Amino acid sequence: MLINVPETVVADALRGMAAAHPELTVDVERRVVVRGDAPVAGKVALVSGGGSGHEPLHCGFVGPGMLDAACPGEVFTSPVPDQMVRAAAAVDSGEGVLFVVKNYTGDVLNFRMAQELAEDEGVRLATVLVDDDVAVADSLYTAGRRGTGATLFVEKLAGAAAEAGAPLERVESLARQVNESSRSFGVALSACSTPAKGGPTFDLPPGELELGIGIHGEPGRERRPMMTSGEIADFAVGAVLEDLRPTGPVIALVNGMGGTPLLELYGFNAEVQRVLSERGVPVVRTLVGNYVTSLDMAGCSVTLCQVDEELLRLWDAPVQTPGLRWGR
Repeated sequence: MLINVPETVVADALRGMAAAHPELTVDVERRVVVRGDAPVAGKVALVSGGGSGHEPLHCGFVGPGMLDAACPGEVFTSPVPDQMVRAAAAVDSGEGVLFVVKNYTGDVLNFRMAQELAEDEGVRLATVLVDDDVAVADSLYTAGRRGTGATLFVEKLAGAAAEAGAPLERVESLARQVNESSRSFGVALSACSTPAKGGPTFDLPPGELELGIGIHGEPGRERRPMMTSGEIADFAVGAVLEDLRPTGPVIALVNGMGGTPLLELYGFNAEVQRVLSERGVPVVRTLVGNYVTSLDMAGCSVTLCQVDEELLRLWDAPVQTPGLRWGR
């Protein structure tokens, strides 16, 4: 592992992020990353966060057109309420703050407590829960579905609406719409290794894969002998479509879990596009790369978000963050 000691991994990464991205305000000590021009007058602010190890989610999505602040926890560990309250105070312009929360028990409890504390200090707050993973109904970390790839869609589309001046009620409503219009399914080809453990977090023998894995290495639907890229696409896209049942065009996210090269991800995307074409699902935009990761896990996930003209326009709106940027 390319680290000094496990205890300083997150702090070291935040120092490196601060050096690489002077347009951000990075508080290494108190673990908050804020866009440099915050608070932005007249704008609803978006705050998210979660355990580290999923980069560029969430800190890499801070900037114009997406998040106003992010709170990184320790690896695979929720940030604490104090971080979230501090982030909300730093970005609140008086127009309100939206918390975007992945459905993991620690995140849900801590963001809920942070909302109560921030509201006591006069911040107007709303919360949207992301729970897009169709693989399992409950997991080691959640009651209900896990929040995975759709987090990117919620943060991008709601972030664009906020950047355009939409009020808090509209930004919250749109974020809920995006979550409800999105579904994901992930596959692990290898286990991830946490800095603290220094080795695989679960046992996945060579020549096998886990279908429906979570972004912390949670078990999926089933374990099978290794499959081809086309076979994985058939299974993963089929699982998403069976649940989402889109009636219009979609944006496709073909996401790497951290240890899969782009050569393989683009090849997998070709198979994803084949399945969607065979199923008669029009794809209007596609994003391929490592966006919602699980440290060094080899594998991939597919997220589909059904969009209308408004959502497509918000997707195409400019975004300038370390992990996602286009336009302007």
